[in-house]
Amino acid sequence: MRIDDPADPRLDDYRTLTDPELRKRFEAERGVFIVESPLAVEALAASRHAAATRSLLVGERRLARMAPVIEALAAHDVAVFTAPAEVLRATAGFDLHRGVVAAVDRPDPVPVEAFVDGCRRLLVLEGINDHENLGALFRNAAAFGIDGVLLDPSCADPWYRRSVRVSMGHVLRVPHARAERWPAILERMAAVQGWDVVTLTPDAGAVLHDRAPAGPDDRIAVVVGAEGPGLSDVVDGLPGLERRRIAMASGVDSLNVATSAAVALSHLLAPHLS
Repeated sequence: MRIDDPADPRLDDYRTLTDPELRKRFEAERGVFIVESPLAVEALAASRHAAATRSLLVGERRLARMAPVIEALAAHDVAVFTAPAEVLRATAGFDLHRGVVAAVDRPDPVPVEAFVDGCRRLLVLEGINDHENLGALFRNAAAFGIDGVLLDPSCADPWYRRSVRVSMGHVLRVPHARAERWPAILERMAAVQGWDVVTLTPDAGAVLHDRAPAGPDDRIAVVVGAEGPGLSDVVDGLPGLERRRIAMASGVDSLNVATSAAVALSHLLAPHLS
């Protein structure tokens, strides 16, 4: 269906995309999240969230490329709208260069204990509030065979548009849950459930690459903190956790958090990947 009026109420899910705080309230009220870019929307169409898609908005210049996605989503009775570039710009509030966005119903929160019990490989995030870093971490998780991503209460929303886009759609594929009992869940994983909980910190004496990679039957969780402050003192001081640092040249004490996670995951898990 072609839409020529940016005030058309069928486009309401796509308004105020440039205002993060307003979008948070808007998306919470409407129970929706936005998937932007051809690659991310292609991932959406192939994911378990396809049936929850409310609508797809495609710029006229992207119709040919997105034809397979339109066909796939049509099987779920998804409304597909097309509009000229000026309508997309007026609706979203910026030039939507990628020309493709979808609105999707937000899934219910995942019960965290059952989520952890169902995983053997976890990436655990504390205080990650940058949406682009969050998206890159989900992309890394997918690349290195992580079963799920566990977030602390203060992490940003993985369903935010920029996180989904930067993840190349892997937020839609890698399950995640948010732990409210933090950091008690890490203690339980290490002391009760037999997880190897590896925390990355520049202050640790033990070097990451001195550690053997995880075995095929090991349950391993890699924990990273926000850039700048890193892991909180509370987490860093928990008993039973394995503190490791990434060796690097003199004068450099840290890496981007997504880069650090990729180095750790590659060392610990890549030997078991094809």
